[in-house]
Amino acid sequence: MDRRTRGPGAQHELRREQIADAVLTIVAERGLAAVSLSEVAAQAGISPGRVQHYFPAKQQLIEAAFDRGNELSSARIRLRVGGDPGSAAPRTVLTTVLTELIPYDDATRAHMRVRQSFHALAFADEAIAARLRALYADFHRQLAGLLSADQRAGRAVADDPREAVLSLTALAEGLAAYVLIDLTPAATARERLLRAVAALYTDL
Repeated sequence: MDRRTRGPGAQHELRREQIADAVLTIVAERGLAAVSLSEVAAQAGISPGRVQHYFPAKQQLIEAAFDRGNELSSARIRLRVGGDPGSAAPRTVLTTVLTELIPYDDATRAHMRVRQSFHALAFADEAIAARLRALYADFHRQLAGLLSADQRAGRAVADDPREAVLSLTALAEGLAAYVLIDLTPAATARERLLRAVAALYTDL
């Protein structure tokens, strides 16, 4: 029996998700500065003591929201590619994953705000920085695998798939920051990213 599906373990996970969702909602509506134990408790409909039991510090709340945002993002990606990413065309998956990094609604705006705040924490916390390095190494490996598959099929012209996805990820996250501060419209950022992806393909 998977303890996450029923019993105390499941309740624990559900409570953590409830709190993380509350953080994401607050960030979407009022920004990261509004996140506090009392505000999260009010949003989640539980006591501040209960929030502190699960997450004693604000940094842990941000980390939980970061994880929850990534989980919800993965679910959106699966929905947009029709279910199993492994069964979809590599370019479709690559484009879907990268454009998911550009905020386009309240949920993705909250996710990217939390994501970029988590990056800021990494500047002063080596444990968080190490975690991000590992996450990005896996992320880049998976995206490079998609581009490599299209390269072998003669559809992609990237010289080095790993270097290409590194540049695409950096472009997407840089554009996301511009969208978050209302410097660039989301549609404009998305189109710029799509052009960069298209430049790696033959379109034959």
